[in-house]
Amino acid sequence: MRGPYRKRWVANPPRYTLFKPSGIPGQELPVIILTIDEFEAIRLADLMGLDHQRAADQMGISRPTFSRLIEKARHKYAKALVEGFALRIEGGHVDFQQPFFECDHCGAVFPPSGSERCPECASANVHPWAGGKHRGHGHGWGRGKGGRR
Repeated sequence: MRGPYRKRWVANPPRYTLFKPSGIPGQELPVIILTIDEFEAIRLADLMGLDHQRAADQMGISRPTFSRLIEKARHKYAKALVEGFALRIEGGHVDFQQPFFECDHCGAVFPPSGSERCPECASANVHPWAGGKHRGHGHGWGRGKGGRR
């Protein structure tokens, strides 16, 4: 019997959360959901080139769990690319390694920098990011907690 899910550590929220084939309206496409922890697994293994053990250590999970996670993520994005599905990144059992802020003007999500302004549009209208939960999008995106326990 499987134990309870452990939250997976993620360095940053994804900058973009929806990918789709061009020329087709999004509402006409089936959508595949890639969770934020699956996205982080792809980033660590495929983009950064970490082996499964190092990537698992960074996420705070076991190597076998990481291997299952990356296999599932690769299947999802391959299906989206080959079959022309939209790919949305959301949800998962995650905690972020630092707090983030969100701009009310442009929607940018960014780490604290000591400035009260958005780095994208320079707006001063920013607030602590709650993983989209304040806008009703909460899909288990973590609490924006700082630092590892």
